Amino acid sequence: MAKRPQPKVFHKMHVKTGDTVQVIAGKDKGKVGEVIKALPQLSKVLVKGVNIKTKHVKPQQEGESGQIVTQEYPIHSSNVMLYSTKQNVASRVCYTFTAEGKKVRMLKKTGEILDK
Repeated sequence: MAKRPQPKVFHKMHVKTGDTVQVIAGKDKGKVGEVIKALPQLSKVLVKGVNIKTKHVKPQQEGESGQIVTQEYPIHSSNVMLYSTKQNVASRVCYTFTAEGKKVRMLKKTGEILDK
């Protein structure tokens, strides 16, 4: 019997590409960075300057030397918290409506609205 392909599952995440976040768990705890890419299939995010790993790359052509490349790797979205750059504090997110009736994300601690 052939295996049926599983449908892609997209997890709802509290962070989006471009958000400023603070890492709240793991070896990079306390670091602040910007979300470069959100991966909703894996429920992970790629944060600038966080979870950096080194990779040894073999030479591709003859005469070329190998190199060591540093690269950011994804971390789970539950290990990051939205961060207010104005008041330098991490906060949970809640949802509210604007005067025009548009649903936007807001930081609970500061009341700062994230979506424009």
